[in-house]
Amino acid sequence: MTNPTPDVRPERPYFSSGPCAKPPGWAASDLATDSLGRSHRSKIGKARLKRCIDLMRANLRLPDTHRIGIVPGSDTGAYEMAMWTMLGARPVTAMAWESFGEGWVTDAVKQLRIDPAVIRADYGALPDLAQVDWSNDVLFTWNGTTSGVRVPDGEWIDADRQGLSFADATSAVFAYDIPWDKIDVATFSWQKVLGGEGAHGVLILGPRAVERLESHTPAWPLPKVFRLTSKGKLIEGIFSGETINTPSMLAVEDAIAALEWVEGIGGLDGAIARSDANAAALDAIVEARPYLGHLAADPASRSKTSVCLTVEGADEARIKKMAALLEEQGVAFDIAGYRDAPPGLRIWCGATVDTADIEALGPWLDWAYEETKA
Repeated sequence: MTNPTPDVRPERPYFSSGPCAKPPGWAASDLATDSLGRSHRSKIGKARLKRCIDLMRANLRLPDTHRIGIVPGSDTGAYEMAMWTMLGARPVTAMAWESFGEGWVTDAVKQLRIDPAVIRADYGALPDLAQVDWSNDVLFTWNGTTSGVRVPDGEWIDADRQGLSFADATSAVFAYDIPWDKIDVATFSWQKVLGGEGAHGVLILGPRAVERLESHTPAWPLPKVFRLTSKGKLIEGIFSGETINTPSMLAVEDAIAALEWVEGIGGLDGAIARSDANAAALDAIVEARPYLGHLAADPASRSKTSVCLTVEGADEARIKKMAALLEEQGVAFDIAGYRDAPPGLRIWCGATVDTADIEALGPWLDWAYEETKA
């Protein structure tokens, strides 16, 4: 090492975009454990699952018209459950501007074989949202975790749409005020803005999605873990804590703790404010450094959670070396960009990160950049 290291270190150097940093003050010893070792169908198991659902509803300000279910397979499982159970009734438009959106395109084209209209944009850009035909069902990602690109708002979603809106919102919930009247299906996982554990997904259904489920029979087989209806009616128990398969009650308790933390910082408004402050701090770092840039050039569609940065003159090998040096110093973990994205850094700015740690990161990025010069 040829350059002196900065004096100030991030206290919590957890900048991974998933699983993300735990809430400040989190400790495993603080988690409630009475539900562990018990059936999830026991009185206490059902009560804790319902507590988790109720906290999600309250903190997201979700209207009573929308149902919340805890499902297997993280955000991917929840989104594919929605696709497999509801698509096929209408034409489909699939939108992709990063790898997870491309995954939904692949599912629609190669697995379900429904020949969707596909609207794409390169990493860092958002497609023309005016192209969307809302007589179709529309698949999209609210906040692209691997590209740092998001939709600016819900104004582009037709209030009088005939098709359903399917929002992969995994790195958007608790960071944006989502207009739920525009969303028929939304999915996320606890491991993003809440800093919870992986493996479990959350499926949110509006009334039009429920109507689709009860009126449409898919042309393809449905695995047991995807089945949301019985005898043509929604299985309501799934949306009150009677999960399709056995959940980890430890992960549920961890989610409850995160949701109680959100409640304690002012709910959704408090979580949004923390994400906004973190994103602003990182933006100030970028603005002050000529070698850094935003992959998402347009601030109106730039993520406030999964922020993707370009590094002047850095190829994949140099990015990996920068990330490895920062990890060795214990000042930034897991900040190399996603494997399918252009070479760069990806820094999580969600609510569980402290702004002071983002601010402390700037000089360390300078150090790593200098250390990896040829």
